[in-house]
Amino acid sequence: MNEFMKQADALARENLITNNGGPFGAVVVKGGEIVGRGNNHVLANNDPTAHAEVMAIRDACKNLETYDLAGCELYTSCQPCPMCLSATIWANIKKVYYGNTADDAAEIGFRDQDIYDFIRGKNQMLELIQIDRDATIGTFHDFADKQDKTIY
Repeated sequence: MNEFMKQADALARENLITNNGGPFGAVVVKGGEIVGRGNNHVLANNDPTAHAEVMAIRDACKNLETYDLAGCELYTSCQPCPMCLSATIWANIKKVYYGNTADDAAEIGFRDQDIYDFIRGKNQMLELIQIDRDATIGTFHDFADKQDKTIY
């Protein structure tokens, strides 16, 4: 077994004992070394965003003191959900290794497919309603004109 995947699986397995969240673990690797670790803490933190991949990305960013994880790789015990894929992309991670599939997760009760279906326009689980653009666009214009901005 790949050593980094072994670590991700060990983090997932911890949740079988702690019940902090689902059986998911992840590590962020840079230069052959683990720089971030995380397992699912949705239940422990009462935080639906506390997935293993997000926790590992947060840990890596803290440890490396950066929001940009370019040059890092993500090893995760399960194929990332849409939120975790987005977080991975925002972090500039370009390679993800995963163990279990989204179908495997569905078989044990996780509902990633509903979100994929929403993204594809196949269900209406969420209403998106634009309001007050005329009032909010000014802040965007001010940011565009800001001389000391950082784009991420």
